[in-house]
Amino acid sequence: MQRFPPRRKSASAAGKRPSQRTTAAEPRAPRHGLARVLSKAGVCSRSDAERRIREGRVTVNDRVITDPEFPIAAGTVPRITLDGVAITAAAERLVIALNKPRGVVTTANDEKGRDTVYTALAGSGLPWMAPVGRLDKASEGLLLMSNDPQWAAQVTSPQFHLDKCYHVKVTALWDEVHCRQMEQGVTVAGDKDLWTAKRARVLRRGTRSTWLEITLDEGKNRQIRRIVEAMDAEVERLVRVAIGALQLGELPKGQWRRLTVAEQNLLVPNKNP
Repeated sequence: MQRFPPRRKSASAAGKRPSQRTTAAEPRAPRHGLARVLSKAGVCSRSDAERRIREGRVTVNDRVITDPEFPIAAGTVPRITLDGVAITAAAERLVIALNKPRGVVTTANDEKGRDTVYTALAGSGLPWMAPVGRLDKASEGLLLMSNDPQWAAQVTSPQFHLDKCYHVKVTALWDEVHCRQMEQGVTVAGDKDLWTAKRARVLRRGTRSTWLEITLDEGKNRQIRRIVEAMDAEVERLVRVAIGALQLGELPKGQWRRLTVAEQNLLVPNKNP
């Protein structure tokens, strides 16, 4: 008798499901913490938002939220209230240039009660805006402020390498030799690496002081002051006059103006015009 090989059982007959084609999971929409959402909406600073959320003053879709990092999916429109008042998203990115006076601090709330840069914005009707970078109390000149933290982070990111230009008055009679020394680098106390300026040149000399133009391409704390101190002099005045291609120009001290979209794009190019 002729024998035939046994038939293979089908997947269904064997009690197994036929293989199915798998599909890739859809990517999750990005999420942002509630405190950041409030800050982005121009309500207050992120630190103030965190405090108000912890105090139980914020609701999302009628539910009290006390976690500042409570996730809000991008693209969604939840109903958010603060003290019972509905919060709406900022309609547009706002960026201003402020000519910061000497003697005011770059912070929202100063524990010592000193004047802050927000004094210049009192009564302006602007939404909440955070400083983009900093100028210390003794420094003056061009300071950017914006209600868009993502844009601000790009401006301060090393990725864009925005040079910052300063006019600096030093308490010594310096010449181009000193400028070359700043460009080549000096040793600063507590750091084995050389501290440098990208460019330096003499603007004018007085009888006991010199005005310099100094350009930096990095942002170390008190960089210019510490370089000058390492060269046995002191900074008497420090004025930031440019960030990238954006100039301070003739903006009066203590005054501000809105940046146009074109000026914003000088700092962070818009990839999706």
